[in-house]
Amino acid sequence: MTGRDLVLAALKRQPTPRVPWVPFTGVHIGSLKGVTAEALLKSADLLVACGEEASERYQPDGQPVVFDLQVEAEILGCELQWADDAPPAVKSHPLAVGYEVLEDLEMPQPRSGRLPVILEAMRVLKQRIGQDTALYGLVVGPFTLALHLRGTNLFLDMFDQPEAVGELMHFCRQVTEVVAAYYIDAGMDVIAVVDPMISQISAEHFQQFVSKDATHIFDFIRQKGAYSSFFVCGNATPVLEVMAQCKPDGLSVDENVDMVFAKQVADRYAISYGGNIPLTTVMLHGDQADNMQAALELIDSCNGPGFILSPGCDMPFDVKPENVSAITLTVFDPDKARVFVQTHHKQADLAQVELELPDYAHLSRPLIEVITLDSATCPPCKYMVDATREVAKLFEGKIDWVEYKITEKANIVRMQRLGVTNIPTIVINGQPTFASYIPDIATYKREIEKVLQP
Repeated sequence: MTGRDLVLAALKRQPTPRVPWVPFTGVHIGSLKGVTAEALLKSADLLVACGEEASERYQPDGQPVVFDLQVEAEILGCELQWADDAPPAVKSHPLAVGYEVLEDLEMPQPRSGRLPVILEAMRVLKQRIGQDTALYGLVVGPFTLALHLRGTNLFLDMFDQPEAVGELMHFCRQVTEVVAAYYIDAGMDVIAVVDPMISQISAEHFQQFVSKDATHIFDFIRQKGAYSSFFVCGNATPVLEVMAQCKPDGLSVDENVDMVFAKQVADRYAISYGGNIPLTTVMLHGDQADNMQAALELIDSCNGPGFILSPGCDMPFDVKPENVSAITLTVFDPDKARVFVQTHHKQADLAQVELELPDYAHLSRPLIEVITLDSATCPPCKYMVDATREVAKLFEGKIDWVEYKITEKANIVRMQRLGVTNIPTIVINGQPTFASYIPDIATYKREIEKVLQP
């Protein structure tokens, strides 16, 4: 099965040979190429290049093309505040003056706002990676869009002007469906309806103002031949069941929701569910072992059909790529990840391991050591070993190379003594040179030439 097959099977609650992995990379992909979030979100070329980079590095089964909940709002007249390391924020609300302005707002067209950029990126990525990877088109949910348009007065309006709120929700539902249709026509397999602000209302208000329009959206997506996910950030526990009643193909939640509870709701309504690796405490501020452990705990607690492993929401810009790669390693070989996590936390056991490192200062020829989880089962490790094997052919008889798998205790010690903190890593003559990064052959060749004896 391809990664795409795994994701679609999970959305249909069919058994899968392993858990599907869908990192919601968001503007983080810009950091992989050294570009700002603003530059990324305004360029089809950058969205494609960074999306391909994320696909190669993280080996996802599914991934979003873009994660920006302000696209529709910008088209409808909201001013945006841009940032270098985050999606833009809405700073003005066209309906702040009153609901009578609603009749002046027009439905998005394919050439509206940044839609041409996004649609072009979607079409290109569909051709380049979409056969093996499930591509997600993210649309803003109707309640969050309504809040973008009206501002925080919307919460008071739910009591004072419920009919006006209902009309606004109907309009926002139409916007969501129009944009979803564009994305589906551009090749998106899954439409994620991202509506974070519904975590701020009660189940009763959800049923009064959201349920009808949300159900219509998911029926619409289904009729268009795509799959759907109802995506919410924040503590959505009180509304999770009414969300499921809107008949999406799946739910996606963040760390504020207990995944055991999410599983119970999903099982009750026979839908998929996904989440919820913590974004800051684990992905942003943790290390590789922390990310492996978080992934393992979710894999163990969410056994059975329908589960999709993912971050709780879009990843922060500055998440270390090696932390994301660690989750990939865990997905492809959880047993070896368990060994790594266990040995990572058992320093006393490692102290008993005897190991003598080479005398790097007096080697007869350069030595390349590739520190991996296991190239036989870990895709990033395999690609790093393959790159080493290929570059070695250019220096036949002039260099030595070896793979060290950290599933062996001695190689955990080796990793520590070499100062390697991420896997996989290429070490040249005792110096970590490429950490969680697979260099192109030309770059790799230049680094080897630096240490060759004249």
